[in-house]
Amino acid sequence: MTESSTSGRILDAALRAFATSGYEATSLDSLAGDLGIRKQTILYHFSSKEQLLDAVIDSAGADLIAAVEGGLDGVGPGWERVEAVVRAVFRLAGRRPELPGLLREVSRLGAPPATRLRERLEPFVEAATAFFDREVAAGSMRRQDSQLLLLTAYSSVIGAATEVEVLRALGVDPTARTLVRRRRELLDFLSSALLGGAAGRLEP
Repeated sequence: MTESSTSGRILDAALRAFATSGYEATSLDSLAGDLGIRKQTILYHFSSKEQLLDAVIDSAGADLIAAVEGGLDGVGPGWERVEAVVRAVFRLAGRRPELPGLLREVSRLGAPPATRLRERLEPFVEAATAFFDREVAAGSMRRQDSQLLLLTAYSSVIGAATEVEVLRALGVDPTARTLVRRRRELLDFLSSALLGGAAGRLEP
């Protein structure tokens, strides 16, 4: 097994553990046991638990931004881009609910982890804010508080992923309907705020 594949396995296991059990409740010993490796192997790749968390945050932030950018490929202007971003993020949350779970956990931890996450996502937030400002200036969208809109969208995705996690913890296999319903609710809210609701009658 190569060093890069070992490092990747450690990152994936840490992401799942931090997102589901919590950062404080996850020990390097338990991670090593789950992976079938020695604790020293983890420390060879990541010098401390704090450094491992930093690496997980960096990786998760990159994955989220990549999903958004991929969802925008070939998408037209205006509302189509808002809808494409929402769909891309919800698809990612459905495939990998541990990612929004990690965002929730890092936000709970506060600084410095939350600061690191904010810095990793800052390019996306700045691009989204600039997009809304351009659309407002062009008269295609209503003037709104861009930060509040992004916060609402963020909370909706985190809530949807949390609902999936709770259902699974109760032994219920959630269907895609949960995420589809939350996605439709968010799109309805955004269309009402930005366009007066006209876009909310598009395909859910």
